[in-house]
Amino acid sequence: MEFTAKQIAEMIGGRVEGNADATVNTFAKIEEGKEGAISFLSNPKYTHCLYDTQSSIVLVNDNLELEHPVSATLIRVPNAYEAVARLLQLYEQMKPRKTGIDALASVSPKATIGKDVYIGAFAVIGDGASIGDGTQIYPHTVVGDGVSIGQRCLLYPNVTIYQGCRLGNNVTIHAGSVIGADGFGFAPNTEGYDKIPQIGIVVIEDDVEIGANTCVDRSTMGQTVIHRGVKLDNLIQVAHNCEVGENTVMSAQVGLAGSTKVGAWCMVGGQAGFAGHIKVADRTFIGAQCGVISNTKGQGQQLIGSPAMDPKTFFKSSAVMKHLPEMYRELNDLKKQVEELQASLAQTPKP
Repeated sequence: MEFTAKQIAEMIGGRVEGNADATVNTFAKIEEGKEGAISFLSNPKYTHCLYDTQSSIVLVNDNLELEHPVSATLIRVPNAYEAVARLLQLYEQMKPRKTGIDALASVSPKATIGKDVYIGAFAVIGDGASIGDGTQIYPHTVVGDGVSIGQRCLLYPNVTIYQGCRLGNNVTIHAGSVIGADGFGFAPNTEGYDKIPQIGIVVIEDDVEIGANTCVDRSTMGQTVIHRGVKLDNLIQVAHNCEVGENTVMSAQVGLAGSTKVGAWCMVGGQAGFAGHIKVADRTFIGAQCGVISNTKGQGQQLIGSPAMDPKTFFKSSAVMKHLPEMYRELNDLKKQVEELQASLAQTPKP
């Protein structure tokens, strides 16, 4: 499809600067721009690309001041990054959605299938499962017995949803993810470990997106809950009985131990780890590779390092850390001098 600068500006509430009739039919990064493409500029590091880009239209922030003339038509908006995100969402919505059940899919006659549903080849829908209107289930995905999936969900290939789990509306789960596998529960005995049956479920609320190869374990009892609007990256582990608050985002390789409760609107960097049975307050910022081992203190707290600490404390500690080898040598020298002084004093005749 092709759109003019004027049409795009109307969609996103922008202001055209240049040729309002300039047309585009694709997206491109500003440094890889080409004729017929729309790009955006939000990071100042790429400002120099604006003057050389071949893109026909570029989204820019309202406050951008030009240092040189540009050949592209500009659309000025309050926030170029947010504007391009909205355009990409519109672009996705315009793509035709697959519908119909492939002849090679296995769908239980006891399952309930909504309208305009797509179920791909070799997908399996178990007894008592319920699939909402407009949901798409790609090949080799398994939806277990009694699973409930809402409307307009998207399950990519090789996703597995274990029995009894519940998904809300507009949930996206990327390839290879597993929802509802057993929580890691074992009781030690004299000969090894007894498995503790995991009889709970996973509940995923509306508008959640879960990245590839991420695992959300079912609870021992009750529910593991991913609340509305949560975004989980690839390769994340959410253990049994955890709860992730609304609109929290987590980068790749984050790990939550059992019964961790993470608040709403938190931001978690890659490879951060959480001890079990702790609570993280709303709007907590947790840096990459952070180790959170206890409850956090309050909303808006920033934590980095392992164990997690205030950034100022962390940077002070890091400044000292690089001097530790030198300090260790100095300490040993001082210890040796004290020992020599003590030996000398011991040999000195008393008056």
